[in-house]
Parts: sequence; C-alpha cells; structure tokens
Amino acid sequence: MSFFIPSAMAQEAAPAAQGNPMITLLMFAGLFAFMWFFIIRPQRKRQREHQELVGALKKGDEVVMSSGMLGRVDKVDEDYIVLEVADSMSLKFQKVAVHAVLPKGTIKKI
Repeated sequence: MSFFIPSAMAQEAAPAAQGNPMITLLMFAGLFAFMWFFIIRPQRKRQREHQELVGALKKGDEVVMSSGMLGRVDKVDEDYIVLEVADSMSLKFQKVAVHAVLPKGTIKKI
C-alpha cells in the first residue's frame, strides 16, 4: 500500500546522438597544434638558448645568478662555476643557476 509514492512507469530513453568521429579527431589535432606552437615550442627554444649560454661561459664573464647574485667567473668546471663575488671571496655554483651574462664592465669593482 503505497499511498504517497505513485508507481513509476519506465520509459525508454532516446538513443544518444553519435557525433562525427572526424570532427573529434580534428579538434584534438587542433588542440595539439595550439599547445605545440604556444607552449612547447617556445619552452624548447628558451631551454636551447640557456644551454648555449651556459656552454659558452668562460673565465672573466660577469654573470647574474638566478638568485640575483652578481659575480665574475673565476673558474669553469663541467657542471660548476666559481664566482668571485667580493675581494678574495669566491663561491661555487651549479652552471644551470646562471640567469644571464652581463656586458663587460657592469661590475666595476668586486
């Protein structure tokens, strides 16, 4: 005796409309092309430029580190550089921490 709940009659659901798979494929290709040209490609270009910058470091270059520290390159190893940051004060950093090479004469006196 269900006075409050009426009996529900099951109805057949309409079949879901099938989209064109070619449109879906084109949308994914467009999304990939967008990501390639606006995200992946510029990032690879920045990485390549940074690798060239780090590879070209030599003694006497004036650099700024990613931390903001300025110094003159005193020694270059395979993975590390030694920076002279003050008179008779040298610090060792990883090469990848170099942010930019400054023009000669930027650091007048260390």
